[in-house]
Amino acid sequence: MSKIPELLSERLRLRGWRPSDVEALRRIYGDPQTMRFIGDGSTMPPDRAWHAVAALLGHWELRGYGMWAVTERSTGEVLGRVGLYHPEGWPGIELGWLLDRSRWGEGLATEAARLAAAWAWETLELDRLIHLIQPDNLASVRIAQKLGASLDHRLNLDGVDVDVYALARPTASPAATKRGPSR
Repeated sequence: MSKIPELLSERLRLRGWRPSDVEALRRIYGDPQTMRFIGDGSTMPPDRAWHAVAALLGHWELRGYGMWAVTERSTGEVLGRVGLYHPEGWPGIELGWLLDRSRWGEGLATEAARLAAAWAWETLELDRLIHLIQPDNLASVRIAQKLGASLDHRLNLDGVDVDVYALARPTASPAATKRGPSR
């Protein structure tokens, strides 16, 4: 099975999924406010959380990348998920996020997404990531913009209109790419 790398920031740990994470996903996926902009906006029945963890792990196995469990470093609490998503037929490699509603507004989604993007640029050497965001999801639009993404186009995906935000690989500054001592 693929080894899921662990990523750390000041407040967060992104790690692989564990059987004990099912309960946290049951809570998160069962909240109508949290799920209102995910897919068709439906909550997930409690018995499907195990299947969700299995799918998240399977994505890593099939693609070599995927979504991490977002945990708080100080407590170990599972706060949600963040990472790369690219099932068959998807319009590109998506960098997505979903956090427990009780933690919205703390900048955690942006912090987690920055970690995941940095890993994608460095490890996968990608040139572009996308975010698929429903037009009314203004909080996610703000996160995408903070990451540096811009609106590319709109499409209908599985019966849901989404805006495609494109995030280009950051370019290194000339100072960062200089070799040898400066004169």
